[in-house]
Amino acid sequence: MGSKKSARKPLELAGFVVWVLLGLCVSKGSAQLKENFYAKICPNVESIVRNAVSQKFSQTFVTVPGTLRLFFHDCFVEGCDASVIIQSTSNNTAEKDFSDNLSLAGDGFDTVVKAKQAVEKVCPNTVSCADILTMAARDVVALAGGPQFNVELGRRDGLISQASRVSGNLPKASFTLNQLNFLFASKGLSQTDMVALSGAHTLGFSHCNQISNRIYSFSASTPVDPSLNPSYATQLQQMCPKNVDPTIAINIDPTTPRQFDNVYYQNLQSGKGLFSSDEVLYTDLRTRNAVNTFAQSSGAFNTAFVNAMRNLGRVGVKTGFQGEIRQDCSRFN
Repeated sequence: MGSKKSARKPLELAGFVVWVLLGLCVSKGSAQLKENFYAKICPNVESIVRNAVSQKFSQTFVTVPGTLRLFFHDCFVEGCDASVIIQSTSNNTAEKDFSDNLSLAGDGFDTVVKAKQAVEKVCPNTVSCADILTMAARDVVALAGGPQFNVELGRRDGLISQASRVSGNLPKASFTLNQLNFLFASKGLSQTDMVALSGAHTLGFSHCNQISNRIYSFSASTPVDPSLNPSYATQLQQMCPKNVDPTIAINIDPTTPRQFDNVYYQNLQSGKGLFSSDEVLYTDLRTRNAVNTFAQSSGAFNTAFVNAMRNLGRVGVKTGFQGEIRQDCSRFN
């Protein structure tokens, strides 16, 4: 056991030196990210991750929305540094155990863990969990029929993961447009980025407790949110009757829930946004034009989504001497 540990140290040192040399030419942060970051130190990393993600996808479709949502929740708290994957310990309650993260699908975590294990066999101590999550999020979009695109790499894994730091950093289903814009702007993301990233709701599911107020107790005079399509509201009441198990799952996109497409925006035009934070993108005139554009043109949506994903992937990144390269994504080295 001792010899195994000592044999690994040169690899760790070599990997760290390469990371530093690659990052020295630029001052800090997202400027150090680049598409071919691992070209010399782990040239096959993208195909290794893609194969692992594809294998997980063949087992369950939940891999797609689970991984995509995991990427979003990671980047919005502490930046894109895989801090959301860290397991809690007796001394620390980690991000993933904060209430807003308890609904994150286990398949998203498992996708990253399996991809990391595959990468470690070929390139030990070289590729960060944060970069693997970034690649996996890109790959699941393509697997669901969405655009294929390149991602910037070069992130290091964060050294902090605390549940107490999550509060106020994730959007809620009840958010107004002002609240959405304020939160996204605090991460350096534009209103267009926000509308495009909301399109990820073309995939995945939510739970009845997230919408019960919209279909039963919207206001004293109007039990059902008037922005909801009446037939859709009835449908939701049938799927989520009063006093039903609040964790019952319902598709966010009622039309094409397993296809990455622009139908989400067409649903908003018809009053079929599951969350009020979805429907407000159409009811508020400040974002209606973007919704109409994306609803009409899948090409326009795909282009905006790819651009927004690249911008999201730059939020709060650690590079150069910052952070570490985790050997196990679920715990610090």
